[in-house]
Amino acid sequence: MRILDRYITGQVLTTGLFAVGVLSLVLVLGNVFKQLLDLLVNHDVPLEYILSFIAYIIPFSLTFTIPWGFLTAVLLIFGRLSAENELIALRSNGVSIPRLCVPVFALSLICVGICFWINVDVAPKAQEQMKAALYNIATSNPIAMFGSDQIIDQFPGKLIYVEKKQGTQLQNILMYQLDDRGTPTMVVHAKSGELLPELKKNQQIILRLNDAQYEQRDSASPQDVQKIHQGISAGQNDLAISLEDLYEKNKKKRGPSQMTLTELLHEQGLAGNGMDAQQRSALKTETNKRFSFSLASFAFCLIAVPLAITAHRKETSIGFLFSLIVAFVYFFFIVMVDTVRSNPKFHPEMLIWLPNVVFITLGAVLFYRMSKR
Repeated sequence: MRILDRYITGQVLTTGLFAVGVLSLVLVLGNVFKQLLDLLVNHDVPLEYILSFIAYIIPFSLTFTIPWGFLTAVLLIFGRLSAENELIALRSNGVSIPRLCVPVFALSLICVGICFWINVDVAPKAQEQMKAALYNIATSNPIAMFGSDQIIDQFPGKLIYVEKKQGTQLQNILMYQLDDRGTPTMVVHAKSGELLPELKKNQQIILRLNDAQYEQRDSASPQDVQKIHQGISAGQNDLAISLEDLYEKNKKKRGPSQMTLTELLHEQGLAGNGMDAQQRSALKTETNKRFSFSLASFAFCLIAVPLAITAHRKETSIGFLFSLIVAFVYFFFIVMVDTVRSNPKFHPEMLIWLPNVVFITLGAVLFYRMSKR
């Protein structure tokens, strides 16, 4: 039996690691193109910052790819064992399906432990560091935040449009000064401008505007175009953009997904101190998600074994198709519940457990019936 256990473990482990590697590569590249394509194409961002973004994305992607890769491996290996009649030979020699699956379930529990560690500690810290990397780009090379035909909305209280950028020179600048509600209170249009970073002294960027026109909105009714006051015209004027405000903005916007489990539990302990129902619901949902999501490997394993043996197919394409369907249904429901995490009337902190309940129950029934054949 030890030889058989080593054989099954080696097959599932090797295939699983390969599947995790391929899936992680796809997800990482997808996130890179989604979040960094604009920086790669339109900005002069140093290579080390791009690599740091990739390093921070990897832990987040592993929360999905470890259970998905393990699911794919189980489907492929047991599908092949069933199609080549190896299971019949083993059962004729007294090896039952439950005994054959012992090393697989042991591997699934190891994956559960790894995913739990990543979910509660590694991935939240990586997401926080990814946000901090944006500040590092701004402070080390703030000019990279600007690009031709781009809207810059990273700076608190400001929305800036630049039609053309050449080095530090800007053409056709439109800047909106925003209030706390995001409503424009002042609009500035300049034919040209120049970026002058002051990093060592004041941690700010000086935006030098040439031929600028100022338009002041009414403080009581900023949306009323009839109350717009045409302000001064300036041949040259300097506007300071604080980089420290950018850092404070990112720091304040730290959400539940960027908190470790200890921090989440601490925040929930303070929930009675002025925290509304939506914030409490978001914290509870994120906490339950960390535990529920970690069990995905076990749930996938329980349903993958009977599914692969029943399908009786050894083609790799069939295994990948089944894994895609199962993983899509599971992850899609998780994502949908996550979108209503701040709505307590749906009880998202309980709904987040439903995929595991359904998959484990269905898998247990199918596994029991298969083992009794």
